[in-house]
Amino acid sequence: MAMRRNNRLLEWLLCTFMVCAFSAYAVSGLVRYSIPEEMTVGSFVGNIAKDLGLEPQRLVAGRARVFTAGDSEYLILNREKGQLLVKERMDREQLCLEISACSFSFDVILENPMEMFRVTVEILDINDNSPVFPKKEIELEISESVLPGALFSIESAIDQDVGANTLQKYVLNPTDHFNLKIQGRLDVSENIEIVLQKPMDREKTKHHYLTLTAVDGGDPRRSGTVQIHIVVLDANDNAPIFSQATYKASVVENAGKGTLVTTVSATDSDEGSSANIEFYFEHATTTIRELFTIDPISGEVKVVGDIDYERNKQFRIKVQAKDNGGLTNSCGIVLDVVDMNDNTPKITVMSFSSALPEDSVPGTIIAMINIQDIDSGDNAKVSCSIDRDLPFKIESALANYYNLVTDSVLDREQTSEYNVTITAVDGGYPPRSSKKTLSLKLSDVNDHAPQFQQESYDAYVFENNASSLSFYSVSATDADWGPNARVSYFLEDGSLNGAPLSSYVTVNSDSGGLYAVKPFDYEQIQSFKIHVKAQDGGSPPLSGNVTIHVFIKDENDNAPQVLYPVQTGGSLGAEMVPRSADVGYLVTKLVAVDVDSGQNAWLSYKLQKVTDRALFEVGLQNGEIRTIRQVNDKDAVKQKLAVVVEDNGQPSRSAVVNVNVVVADSFPEVLSEFTDFTVDREYNDNLTFYLVLALAVVSVLFIFSIIALITVKIHRWRQNQLFYKYAANLPVIPHHPPVYPDGTMGTLQRVYNYEVCGTTDSRMSDVKFARPCSQNTLVDVSRMGTMQREKREQEDGDVSEEQKPPNNDWRFTQQGQRPGPSGAGPHPEGAGGAIVGTGPWPNPPTEAEQLQALMAAANEVSEATATLGPRYNAQFPMQHVPDYRQNVYIPGSTATLTANPQQMMSQPALQGPPQAMPQVDVPNAAQTPASKKKSTKKDKK
Repeated sequence: MAMRRNNRLLEWLLCTFMVCAFSAYAVSGLVRYSIPEEMTVGSFVGNIAKDLGLEPQRLVAGRARVFTAGDSEYLILNREKGQLLVKERMDREQLCLEISACSFSFDVILENPMEMFRVTVEILDINDNSPVFPKKEIELEISESVLPGALFSIESAIDQDVGANTLQKYVLNPTDHFNLKIQGRLDVSENIEIVLQKPMDREKTKHHYLTLTAVDGGDPRRSGTVQIHIVVLDANDNAPIFSQATYKASVVENAGKGTLVTTVSATDSDEGSSANIEFYFEHATTTIRELFTIDPISGEVKVVGDIDYERNKQFRIKVQAKDNGGLTNSCGIVLDVVDMNDNTPKITVMSFSSALPEDSVPGTIIAMINIQDIDSGDNAKVSCSIDRDLPFKIESALANYYNLVTDSVLDREQTSEYNVTITAVDGGYPPRSSKKTLSLKLSDVNDHAPQFQQESYDAYVFENNASSLSFYSVSATDADWGPNARVSYFLEDGSLNGAPLSSYVTVNSDSGGLYAVKPFDYEQIQSFKIHVKAQDGGSPPLSGNVTIHVFIKDENDNAPQVLYPVQTGGSLGAEMVPRSADVGYLVTKLVAVDVDSGQNAWLSYKLQKVTDRALFEVGLQNGEIRTIRQVNDKDAVKQKLAVVVEDNGQPSRSAVVNVNVVVADSFPEVLSEFTDFTVDREYNDNLTFYLVLALAVVSVLFIFSIIALITVKIHRWRQNQLFYKYAANLPVIPHHPPVYPDGTMGTLQRVYNYEVCGTTDSRMSDVKFARPCSQNTLVDVSRMGTMQREKREQEDGDVSEEQKPPNNDWRFTQQGQRPGPSGAGPHPEGAGGAIVGTGPWPNPPTEAEQLQALMAAANEVSEATATLGPRYNAQFPMQHVPDYRQNVYIPGSTATLTANPQQMMSQPALQGPPQAMPQVDVPNAAQTPASKKKSTKKDKK
């Protein structure tokens, strides 16, 4: 026991010494270590990080690991310290059997980036095995007749150690009759023989006992002994002789049991029983006895077990031939095992990245593969391949090592996953192959922008829509995956009518739905366009744009508007139709518009109430009111037509316009009938208020006018400016009777005052006829003419030139009095912009032109009334008098100038006492037809 403990201690010291003695070295990326066998688990082998020139952190970051092609891993890597440690006990005799140079290799693999280093570890032998003889005792039968010098074979000892630790010498004791003879090397092939030194005498000694000791070269030395028992026989002087000293044969691996390997033969020169020879395996190992057998008589060697080339490539067998006389002889059989292609290549994936970015450049390493075929020769030559249709290829790195790399540009949107089948085929016949499939997924890269199906879209929405109404939706697709394919929608900045587009339309960032922020009005906006941007969730994000044309669809939300005739509360304009009018006579033309569009703006005209004896009809499309028959005496003088203007919408909208028509041939008749038209009470109340206000303003302005006239005489250089300033704002313009070229005045004994009332609302403007002045008022006609002439002379003619009375050429023919189909008549020559008729003006006049037109109209009426005497009738026939009862249309407004007798009745009360009118004594003038008519009406009342 003590000796055993000492041996163990010596072995441990030896191991420690050998680990320190053999240093690691790295050559061309290879590291080689030498360690003794039988090291304990956890023993230090070497600092791989230092030997490879790597930082210890690189081993941790690169997930360094040990890869061994075989099934056993004898070493383990400590990443944190970068050390290689013993993982399993290593027995050199088990690993390498009889091979003296014993080593194994493995690979150290790192990732990110992938690197591989080859490490070779040499297993050094220690003297842990003693020489062992196959048998504890050897018995030899030797005839006493054997002469000195005879040789007798002894089974040699076996020492599994190698080198200096293996068998070194034999020692035979005693040596009085026999001596030791060794031929060849001291290994399996040595031939140990004992030589007879002197003859034996059976009669003296029948048995001889020898001790054969085998000693190795270890330190300490180990030895093994065997007892040789020699039995002395009677004489047999010839030993068997083999036909060959060494037999060579071969056998295929996996040969069937009973397969004949070879046959040995020997002859004996003796006769009789001494010539009978038997064959035996000499010094047969357990493996040989399990695989082969020899027939003792025939010498046939046959297979009895399963031969595996990968375990035993060659067998050396010793065969002994022994005759009955005890003489023996030996021969050797060298049996080579022929390799068969019975192993398929083994594919081992050393490193593999299952997820690969689609933007990986060609040549990127995906996997590192090791392929081993334990056969030999061509059977071990392996070729590796993959499908050619894949964008990958196999590259050979080292022997039996391959890299799977990308061969072209990848696109996840075309192919997101690959199944790469690696095929390894050896060179045997028939060839054997193996396959391994790797599933590779491509990780997405944001390389596609969102795409719309069209470059632009058309969206339609009805006006008057509800707020937050979803009227359209856009959608974009992104060929990427995951967050890179998540699309959000945004409305790009823009403006519409000075307001941002976001105040009209908004977009849902997730669904792409377009929503109206507020109702649309077709009459304000018919169409507009917006730009929507679709942006993905990648980094950096990609985007695409689309244009959406939004069209507002019209709804019938506006009723027709009548432009002519103008409908106001106080305007009582009428159209006159002569009793002699023919069928189809154009009374007037209605003008209406509808701000809607399409069929919603198609207007039609029709009378609201139509009787059997209807005198008028209205054009369905053009709005023209014409007579449909001749006027007779039964027809009412005044007629009120209600015309319905209706659009073509669904549902339709309409407006009603009232047209007053008077059937008469003369102006006085029209005037008498015109006074009967009713006026809206509310309008009269408003008008009364405006008249009072106007009179107050007129009074103030008149006082300022007197002051201005006095100031003009002192400051003549300011006359024109002051006069225009106040004259432009005068709503009441006093009228003086005209003076004819012959110096006389008209024969009208009553003077009519006309008041022009103007308001800021041109639709409320009107011309009122005041009643005649009192009968007691006397007018000196000649003196009036003289005063007017003197006044004009004093004003130096400047004012006269600025304010000329209307040209007497206003007396035009009857055909110019009535408007045409359009409702507008020609301008009277020299009328200062005044127009006759009821139609609208072609161009809107200015305020100054409107005031001038009112002045001209008042003067014309005054002249027509003041000259109704015989002298006037002689010079100007009645048919040349303009129809002043017609509505006077002010361009740019909807007002008419109307002569209202009822208003004339109330005028004196509003005006107060007459101002700036000199009273002279004149004879009473005859009553005019107008005054007679008024008196008659008063009497009737």
